Amino acid sequence: MKYLVLLAILAIFSSLGVALYFMLKQGSKGNRMVVALGMRVGMSILLFVCVLAAWKLGYIHPTGIAAGR
Repeated sequence: MKYLVLLAILAIFSSLGVALYFMLKQGSKGNRMVVALGMRVGMSILLFVCVLAAWKLGYIHPTGIAAGR
């Protein structure tokens, strides 16, 4: 599970890098930057939903301070 989350975070950062590259190369003329940023937002939301689902299904458990203390 840790490796999947790490892979997703790397994909999110690489999408951000691609958007930066297209922003510097094309400026405001191209929409490839917008597509790359849209992919980044979509992957971030998907990662958040997957982590919540894994927690709800019991695949991962929270650590740290217990609730109510």
